[in-house]
Amino acid sequence: MIVIAHLSDIHIDSSPRSAERTGAVMAYLESLHVDLDAVVVTGDIADHGLESEYARVRELLRTRHPLLVCPGNHDRRDAFREVLLGAPPAARPGTPVNQVLRRDGFVLALCDSSVPGEDEGFLADETLDWLDGVLDETPDGVPVLVGFHHPPTALGMPFVDGIRQFGEDRLAERTASRPGIAAFLCGHAHTAAATTFAGRPLLVAPGVISSSKLPWEPYGHPNDHVYRDEMAPSLAFHVLDDGRITTHFRSVPLREPVVFGRAV
Repeated sequence: MIVIAHLSDIHIDSSPRSAERTGAVMAYLESLHVDLDAVVVTGDIADHGLESEYARVRELLRTRHPLLVCPGNHDRRDAFREVLLGAPPAARPGTPVNQVLRRDGFVLALCDSSVPGEDEGFLADETLDWLDGVLDETPDGVPVLVGFHHPPTALGMPFVDGIRQFGEDRLAERTASRPGIAAFLCGHAHTAAATTFAGRPLLVAPGVISSSKLPWEPYGHPNDHVYRDEMAPSLAFHVLDDGRITTHFRSVPLREPVVFGRAV
C-alpha cells in the first residue's frame, strides 16, 4: 500500500498566519507513526513569488518524507527553481519547472501549469513532451500520478473555472493511450473536490491557507468568490493499493496538540 499526502495553496508570505497554517499541517505529517511514500504540494507555494518567501518555505516544508512541489499562478519560476529547489539557473529564463519522483511502486510527475504573469493555467508543449518522456521511461504496471496546479476541467465554481487550466484537450490526447496513469492531482480551487478528466480520477486538494466559498453556500452573491479564513487548514491522503486509488481528506486544528488515542 502506497500513501501520499497532498497539500496545495500554502501561499507563504511575511505574515505569521500563512506560516502557522502550513506549520500545523507539516507538524501533523511529522507526527505520523509511519513514513509516507511522498508529500506533494501542488502550487501557489509563495504568495508573491519573492525570494524571501521561498527561503521561508524551505524551512516550513522541511520533512522526513520525500517531498515534491510544483509552481502555481502566484509563483515565479526562476526564484522557485533557484531559491526553493536550490537548482542552478535555467539556460532560458522562465523555463517550466517540471519534476519527477520515482519510488518503489509508483511514479509522481509534477507538470508546471503556470503561465508567467497570468492566473489561468496552460501546459506548454515542452512540458507535454517532458511528460511523454516520463511515461515512456516508466515500466508497464507501475502507476503514475500526474500533478499540476490548475484543474484541467470545470469544477462548478465560476471564479475558479475562469482561471483553470486551458488547452486541456492536448493533455487528454497525450494521455489517452497511457493506461499507467492512475489519477491526476491538482490544487488552485482551495476546496477538496473529486471528479474525472480524460477518463481518470481528478483529485483536488483543499487549500491550506484558506477555503473557497462554494456557489450554493450563503456568503454573498452566488457568483462572488469568497475565501473562508475561519476553516481549518486541510490536506488529502491518496492511497494506492492493488491498482485502486482511494482519497481521504483531513483537517488539521490550529494551536492544539496532535493526540492519537483509541476509542473505547
